[in-house]
Amino acid sequence: MSPEIFKENWELVVGLEVHAELATTTKLFCGCLNQFGNEPNTNVCPVCLGLPGSLPVVNEKAVYFAMQLGRALNCTVNRSVFARKNYFYPDMPKDFQISQYDLPTNSDGRLDLPNGITIGIERAHIEEDTGKTTHIGTSGRISGADYSLVDYNRAGVPLIEIVTKPEIHTIDQAKAYVSELRAILLTLGVSDAKMEEGSIRVDANVSIRDIGETNLRTRCEIKNVNSLKSLGRAIDYEANRHIGLYENGESPKQETRHWDENAGRTRSGRSKEDAEDYRYFPEPDLVPLNPSKETITKIDQELPELPAERRKELLDLSGAKPSDIALLVERNHDSFATETITSGGSPNQVIKHLVNNLPDGLGQLTPQTLAQLAQMEEEAKITNTQAKKILEELVEQGGNPSNIAAESGFEAIDTSEVENLVDELITSHSDEWERFCAGEKKVQGFFVGQIMKATSGQADGKLINQILNERSAKK
Repeated sequence: MSPEIFKENWELVVGLEVHAELATTTKLFCGCLNQFGNEPNTNVCPVCLGLPGSLPVVNEKAVYFAMQLGRALNCTVNRSVFARKNYFYPDMPKDFQISQYDLPTNSDGRLDLPNGITIGIERAHIEEDTGKTTHIGTSGRISGADYSLVDYNRAGVPLIEIVTKPEIHTIDQAKAYVSELRAILLTLGVSDAKMEEGSIRVDANVSIRDIGETNLRTRCEIKNVNSLKSLGRAIDYEANRHIGLYENGESPKQETRHWDENAGRTRSGRSKEDAEDYRYFPEPDLVPLNPSKETITKIDQELPELPAERRKELLDLSGAKPSDIALLVERNHDSFATETITSGGSPNQVIKHLVNNLPDGLGQLTPQTLAQLAQMEEEAKITNTQAKKILEELVEQGGNPSNIAAESGFEAIDTSEVENLVDELITSHSDEWERFCAGEKKVQGFFVGQIMKATSGQADGKLINQILNERSAKK
C-alpha cells in the first residue's frame, strides 16, 4: 500500500499516548475517593500525599479493569512490575510517579478502525495520575501567572496509558483511533471517558518524513489535548511547523509542546526527556502482578460485544451507511435498532428516524411502536412530516402509532390526487415549470411547497418530487 501524502512529498507519522482514568471507587494505592468535581484537596490522605511512612496498597479493581482493556485491544497480558518514575512537578507530591516501565501489564496489541486500518498498540500500562495545577493570570500558563494553585484530589487516581506504535499517518486516522478507543472504554465500563473532564487526555507524538523514507525523524509531543477537533488541529499545525523548519534547512528539537486552542498553534513546553532521564527503578513497596491463566480466560469469557462487532451486526441486518451505523453504536441505540428491524420495521425508515429524529433519547418509544410507525411510512399510509409528528408523541407519551394517526386526522393522499394537483400547478405556473425543466432545481421547492399547502401538509414530499421529475423527463 502506498504511503499517505500529508503535504506535497511529506508523510505524517503520529504515535498517540492516551491516558484514561479508570472508573474505580477509590484511588490506585489508597482508599481515597476517585471522584471528579469535589472541593479541592478533600480526597487526600498520607499515601496519595506521599507523606513519610505511608505505604501503597494496589487497587485490585483497577488492575482487573486494565487487563480487561488489554484483552479488548488484543494485547498479551503479562507479569508486570510497578516502577518509580522520578521527576519534579509541583502537582506530584511524592516527586515521583508510580508507573510501569519495562514490564507493563499489557503489550503487543492492535486496534482495528472502522475503515479497516489497523493501528498497533505497543503497551497499555497502569500508573497513577498527578494532581492538578491551576495558573492564575491572563495567560492561564505558568509564564506570566500571578500565582498558582494545586489540587491533589486527582493525585493517585488510577490511569491506564495506551501507547500506539508510530503507525498513524493521517489526521482522520488519529481522530478515528481515539474515537474507537473511547467507545471500547465505554462499552467495557472501565472509564467514563469524558474528555471534557479530563478522564481521557491525549498526547500526540508528531514527526514528518519524506515519502518513501523508513527512518523516524525527530518528534515533538503535544501534551494533554482534550477534544477530537483540537487533536486534528494540533497535529496539522505541528506537522506543518516541522515541514517549514526542514524546508528552511533547520530541524525541530525533541520537546513537549502545548496546544493553544485560541491561537490555533502549539507552544514550546520543555525539552523532551528519554526514558533513562526518569531514572526508573522497581517500586520497592509493591509486589509484581502475576495474573493466572484462569483469570485471563475469565476476562476473555466476560468481555462484552465490542463496538466493531456491534457495527457489523447492525450493518449486516440493515445495509445502512457505515457512518449512520457508527453513530447509532456511539449513542448505544444499535440494540434498539436491531430489535425494531426484527420486529418488522423497514430498515431504511428505522435507521433514518434513529439517526435524524431521535438525537436526545428514546423516551417512551419502544422497538415495537417504532417498527409499526416505520412500516406505516414505508407503505405510504402516512407522510414523512406526519411520521415525525407521531414520533414526537410516541417519545413523550408512548401509545399506538395507528391510533395517533387516526386521532390526528393523518392520512396519506392518494397518488392520483397528487398527480392531478401537480398537473394543475404546472399549467397555472408555466414560467416556473419552464425554469424547472431547464435545470433550475431550486424551483422544485416552490412546487413542493404549493402542493403541501394545498393538502394541509398531508401529501408525501417524496412522491411529489418523484412526479415532478417524471413529468420533467417526459417534456
